Amino acid sequence: MKLPPRVGLFWDLDNKPPNSIPPYEVANKLRIAASSFGVVRHMIAYANSHTFSHVPLAVQERKKQRELLNRLENKGVIKPNEPYLCRVCGRKFHTNEKLVNHFKQLHEREHAKRVNQIESARGSRRVKLVAKYSMKMEKYKKAARAVLTPKVGYGLADELKRAGFWVQTVLDKPQAADRALKSHMVDMMDHRRIECLVLVSDDSDFINVIKEAKLRCLKTVVIGDTPDGELKRTANAAFSWVEILMGKAKKEAVSVVENWKDRDILNKLEWTYNPDVDIKKLDPDNMVTEDSEDENIEDICDEVDDAYKDDGGAWWELDSDDVDKNNQPHKASILSVTR
Repeated sequence: MKLPPRVGLFWDLDNKPPNSIPPYEVANKLRIAASSFGVVRHMIAYANSHTFSHVPLAVQERKKQRELLNRLENKGVIKPNEPYLCRVCGRKFHTNEKLVNHFKQLHEREHAKRVNQIESARGSRRVKLVAKYSMKMEKYKKAARAVLTPKVGYGLADELKRAGFWVQTVLDKPQAADRALKSHMVDMMDHRRIECLVLVSDDSDFINVIKEAKLRCLKTVVIGDTPDGELKRTANAAFSWVEILMGKAKKEAVSVVENWKDRDILNKLEWTYNPDVDIKKLDPDNMVTEDSEDENIEDICDEVDDAYKDDGGAWWELDSDDVDKNNQPHKASILSVTR
């Protein structure tokens, strides 16, 4: 049984950030679309530190709206329909600002102490502390997303990691993320860890990597906004950012995979003419001659003549079961000789 191809999903975050869309949602939609081409074994994202600290305009607007609501709640102009609930300890608050202060003063400090305790430990003690605090730290992170985010940035790195991506930060230098991502893609190909490469980018600098992947018989897919860019034309298949977010890419990927299978079957059945090979086959010097039955017919006839020879009489006289006059036994029959 043939196993499904292994898929590697590579995301150029400097070129294609999620912008106003929640990062966790985008990451999941990318994973779902990439799973249409096989088993997603690797999900990798690269960006410089500026990308992870940058707050998109839409997030800034939501932050301003939240600050305005906080002022109105503090003055008593508006009241929430339900009290604000702390997702860690379960306490309730009448204003969002009181919830945030409570969370920072109590739970954020406790979380920082746990992190410092784990980082200062070594060996088996560190393993035990991670196991001990894992549930509490996960509970804190889920609550902090709603209370503290966005504090710095908008939780891009943490949200991508939560979705299963391996996130790597590079120095704030030109093309640093591109070079690191290219190197990672080539390393995956060298070690034959993937059979399908999915790239999230519009950067034409990745054209050579896509071409290299195709030369190594890998399937290539590009996801980006440029409708007819050179990067998309080079790849085996291409999808737009909108198709990924709306879920259309997963449906279209089914027909793309079927076309790939049909092409593979046709390539196996296709006859190709290679003049060098065919001429070599027809060359008399390279042909292997086999002995035919006609060439050995004379030797066979001589053996049969020797078998028929009989000094006692003509060759047409058949042997009988009786003994001749001299009581000499007759020679064996022709049938026995030929046997």
